[in-house]
Amino acid sequence: MLQHATRKSNIFNPDSDEPFALSRSKIDLFFNCPRCFYLDRRLGVAPPKGFPFNLNDAVDTLFKKEFDKYREKQEPHPLVKEAGLDLVPFPHADLETWRAPFTGIRFHHKDSNFIVFGGVDDVWHDTKETLTVVDYKATSKKDGEEVSIDAPWQRGYKRQIEVYQWLFGQNGFTVSDTGYFVYANADRAKEDFSDTLSFVTKLIPYTGSVGWIEETLMKAKETLLADTIPEAGQYCDFCPYRDAAGKSFRDHVTRGQ
Repeated sequence: MLQHATRKSNIFNPDSDEPFALSRSKIDLFFNCPRCFYLDRRLGVAPPKGFPFNLNDAVDTLFKKEFDKYREKQEPHPLVKEAGLDLVPFPHADLETWRAPFTGIRFHHKDSNFIVFGGVDDVWHDTKETLTVVDYKATSKKDGEEVSIDAPWQRGYKRQIEVYQWLFGQNGFTVSDTGYFVYANADRAKEDFSDTLSFVTKLIPYTGSVGWIEETLMKAKETLLADTIPEAGQYCDFCPYRDAAGKSFRDHVTRGQ
């Protein structure tokens, strides 16, 4: 069902001095389209929701269970050991809070007065207690197609890791610039389904840069404070549809009068 009704909860009030909660995904929405961000956070009209990726969610849940076993033993996962990395899953009392999407790890950025938060998939650490941010992904590539994070649309994946790196750093942790995607690729070459999907999992390193985040938060705050709706993002899919649909609707009503 499309989410289209105007909401009253968690809407930015330019006259309020209270800190405003801004999720990692809403930062990405601003990055992709300031207009959609403004309509969502200032006016309460959210973009249509995408369909749920239940299979991806299942892979995510199973990865968490699997890596949690190695967290209990404080041993590296075989995939990590095979890569020659001295990293084990990080045990912490707040881990489940950090993972929860509506709480996550959070930080009050005072300059923007945003409480920035996001639910991380996993965190590993080394012997020096330097943390490594980890994100689980799942896909199914055509035979012979390489799993990577180099497609233009995957830039959001990279920003995701960078926001988490920034959040852990702001919470006083020492964080590695290198994060990892644990990327599971479903094998299409099997002869039949037989109620089983087989995956090949790849560990993909990514060196993040958090320098853009605070500047982006200030621009997002400036956008929300304005009384005018900003321009659409260059590659936004929703805004051209919204404009075309609105024009067709107005033309139809005019012809019917």
